[in-house]
Amino acid sequence: MPRVETVPIQVPDGTTLPVRLIPARGPHRHPVTPDNPRPVVVIVPGLAVPGEFYEYFAQQLAARGFDVAIGELRGQGESTHRPGGESTYGYHELASVDFPAMLQVVRDRFPSSTPYLLGHSMGGQLATMYAARVRGRLAGLILIASGTPYFRGYRGVLAPGMLVGTAAVAVASNLAGFWPGDLLGKRAYGRQSKVLMSDWARLARTGRFVPVGADIDYEERMSRLKFPVLSITMADDDLAPQTAADHLLSKLPAAQITRWFQPEPLGHNGWITNPVSTVDTVEKWLRDR
Repeated sequence: MPRVETVPIQVPDGTTLPVRLIPARGPHRHPVTPDNPRPVVVIVPGLAVPGEFYEYFAQQLAARGFDVAIGELRGQGESTHRPGGESTYGYHELASVDFPAMLQVVRDRFPSSTPYLLGHSMGGQLATMYAARVRGRLAGLILIASGTPYFRGYRGVLAPGMLVGTAAVAVASNLAGFWPGDLLGKRAYGRQSKVLMSDWARLARTGRFVPVGADIDYEERMSRLKFPVLSITMADDDLAPQTAADHLLSKLPAAQITRWFQPEPLGHNGWITNPVSTVDTVEKWLRDR
């Protein structure tokens, strides 16, 4: 596989984040012209998932003729700073500060390509927030295993579990100054900023995007987005079931929404390492634009 090009970006708190860049290749690749731009798929990781984990998936997309970039969420993966008591970034900072820096790298590297954001899990929530900020500067959204944590979007015991669990994480984060998930096992979401966890818990409780420090009405801006959206949900995914995905899509009443359900029991993350059918679906959707 071709070597991945990495460009570092720095955000105001001094953290350096990598943006991984993989140019299109293979028989599907076409020359980029003003009348025939090539999509660049910008992958936004999920909570506690390093950007590097998506490289195999990204290579499969590149082999289908698409330029690809992979971002990194602050505090995760190869981010140079680990969250601590001084970390005060949340959903708003990621969408309003980190994403513009990441997309600038993508536009500099692929100036004639058209950006689509592909968000996994929380990455899909953040991608939707960024789209609400920039509107016409994106061609569309691809949401994979992504919904909201709103507790009413879950069924059975999962609903109260989501409500109580996210609240407990937020309380513990405020007491400790950060969320020490790296000490609590693989399914504890890693070490995270207390503000990020507070925003997550508020979304789980209220079902609304009202992050700390917001300078716009994200809900109102989302409702005006009119571009195409592909939502892919997975069998055996308790973290982002169809009902949770539907709640996120309900924020986008003006968008052109396409839904696809992956019947293979790949769960929340398995599609990343077993990507063929997912890549097939993404490729067809992009080529139908």
